[in-house]
Amino acid sequence: MLAQEITDLHCRLTDQWHHSPTVGTLDGFLGLVEQNHLQNFLLWHEEDRARRDDLGAESVRQAKRSIDRFNQKRNDLVEQMDKHFVAELKPKESGCSFNSETPGMMVDRLSILGLKYYHMNEEACRADASAEHRTKCQHKVAIITQQLNDLSGALTELLAGAQAGTRSFRVYYQFKMYNDATLNPELRIGAQLKAG
Repeated sequence: MLAQEITDLHCRLTDQWHHSPTVGTLDGFLGLVEQNHLQNFLLWHEEDRARRDDLGAESVRQAKRSIDRFNQKRNDLVEQMDKHFVAELKPKESGCSFNSETPGMMVDRLSILGLKYYHMNEEACRADASAEHRTKCQHKVAIITQQLNDLSGALTELLAGAQAGTRSFRVYYQFKMYNDATLNPELRIGAQLKAG
């Protein structure tokens, strides 16, 4: 049931955020889901803008910086969701099969699929598009819907298996290095050159 609640929340927030400001309103675990989805929402639209050729090089540079920030927050929130699931379910440390994809990663993928569904459905209904374009997009919407159902079911099964002690997972820390000057030598070189 939690997986369906998450996909419904993604759907509702995606529609809401396309019509009103993006503001976090939920607490607890669903607040983490909301914040993760917000990062994906912002990332989606920044990625679209970054592909415009008419805005100049500075716009692309700024978009890259924004994309890095959104991705970092997104990964941090996946880890926080997984910590929540570990605290709640206390999955076994051994003696059962381990999932390579964590519940937090699955929630993140559901978020991205929710955004794909929304935007592909927009294309499938776009009045100024050709009938061929709309038909292709309708076919893709059907595939995305199946993927959403499959992944939602897989999350439900993983959580049930962890609760029953037949499947497990652990927090997989991303340890992103590219935004950290203590870990990325290019950032250190750039800072030294800037300092002169």
